[in-house]
Amino acid sequence: MIEFTPWPDNLARRYREAGYWIGQPLTRMLDQQVATRPDATAIVCGSRRLSYADLDRQSRHLAGRLAVKGFGHGDTALVQLPNLAEFYVTFFALLRIGVAPVNALFSHRRLEVADYARQIAPAVVIGARAHELFRDDAFADELCAGGTRLILLLGEDDPARSLSDWLASGPALPEGAGPTPADQVAFFQLSGGSTGTPKLIPRTHDDYDYSVRASVEICGVTADTRFLCALPAAHNFTLSSPGALGVFHAGGTVVMAASPEPLACFDLMAREGVTMAPLVPPAVALWLRAVEDDPARRAQLATLDLMLVGGASFAEATARRVPDILGCRLQQVFGMAEGLVNYTRLDDPAQIVFATQGRPISPDDEIRILDEDGNPVPDGQPGALATRGPYTFRGYYRSPDHNARAFDADGFYHSGDVVVRENGYLRVVGRIKDQINRGGEKIAAEEIENLLLRHPDITHAALVAIPDPHLGEKSCAFLVLRDGVEKLSPPALRRALLEQGVAEYKLPDRFRILAQLPLTAVGKIDKRRLRDSLTPETA
Repeated sequence: MIEFTPWPDNLARRYREAGYWIGQPLTRMLDQQVATRPDATAIVCGSRRLSYADLDRQSRHLAGRLAVKGFGHGDTALVQLPNLAEFYVTFFALLRIGVAPVNALFSHRRLEVADYARQIAPAVVIGARAHELFRDDAFADELCAGGTRLILLLGEDDPARSLSDWLASGPALPEGAGPTPADQVAFFQLSGGSTGTPKLIPRTHDDYDYSVRASVEICGVTADTRFLCALPAAHNFTLSSPGALGVFHAGGTVVMAASPEPLACFDLMAREGVTMAPLVPPAVALWLRAVEDDPARRAQLATLDLMLVGGASFAEATARRVPDILGCRLQQVFGMAEGLVNYTRLDDPAQIVFATQGRPISPDDEIRILDEDGNPVPDGQPGALATRGPYTFRGYYRSPDHNARAFDADGFYHSGDVVVRENGYLRVVGRIKDQINRGGEKIAAEEIENLLLRHPDITHAALVAIPDPHLGEKSCAFLVLRDGVEKLSPPALRRALLEQGVAEYKLPDRFRILAQLPLTAVGKIDKRRLRDSLTPETA
């Protein structure tokens, strides 16, 4: 079994007795649909339509071939696929034989993907030739040299390594093959990456399945739901809040889109009758602008009933425009891959929906809001968020030092968010973590600073957030150059970062050269002073 930090026995007993944990693998949602309505459409992907029977059959083909090759419990997989039906087929196949995947985002590049491989030592890697890492075999050969036993690629010509071939046919599952026990690790989610490359979050069948089932009830997902998956399919938001898994649980249809680009999405939504769409605030702004520029486009959204918005701070003024301009209801979501998810409810008054990020899923989600000394703050006052509950994890994978900082003696996870609680609802007002939230994509300042410091002409670096009306935040890198170097061009700096394999969304939006960086009384870089120095004109 894959190691992870379990819930204490008394809490685990409480969650089972309350019916949160039902002792079933995540594959049970697919099994139930195949048993009751196999011909219903599960996924629309371009011109393809996969029924629940198709999704089950293809996932069993892959699972059977992997199991015959000896893969199963205790093995891990690294998966990096674009927004295509194959993502879900692969996910269910690995769950069905107890191989625990890490689902990398398709925007991740060498730096991130190589680090995931270092953390889990994957037995299986599943990727796509369309990604730069797998356009030739160099990176695949590195993975095999590190212990990976099998690599399958979408778009591969060699049948032995073609994911499409492995999905097309395969043997029945061998006797004894099956998912890991429900209280064991099903897969790994990615953290927001507050201190470098994202840490890995072990999710069990029990805890993740509960969050999905509860989200389905709160969000009103039914068999008639047609859900737009335009954000990355691997995101926790898109996967489980209520996400594609919630749609599969209810027997609805997931409609795949390559990106949230409004015009392409609007055409797709009109054609497929999409009723529910999750978006991050920058994408909402683009949709609003597209309809304002051409009001006739609103007709393409006629079937859209509910927009879920999460992933980054959402301005109340923008939230209030959603029903008027897009013609749908709004539901705010504040969640984290580590567990806790909050929703505004569908019957909440407008002021709650527009001005808060909701309240927790579960009656057993325990919330503490603390001051700098760890004391509870009164309602209405900002404080640091700490939480534990039936679907909030108990520790990052193989990260004892970070776990010692992230968890207190009572097992509460300290998320780094600063929130205000009023009448049970949370409003996010900031973060303690040195992290930049660029349109829902989390950028760890320390990671980019360390990469900048590899440049031979840079002696000091500090990355800070800049408020941005569209993305929520952008980033500015303050640099001190070595003696004799007067300037470095932003294109050259970004190129140097790209050459180190960092994802493009992590590149600094601005650069500022200083003679020295300001320091606090204890000798640390004073990032508050740096932020304060960025006037609207200079930012």
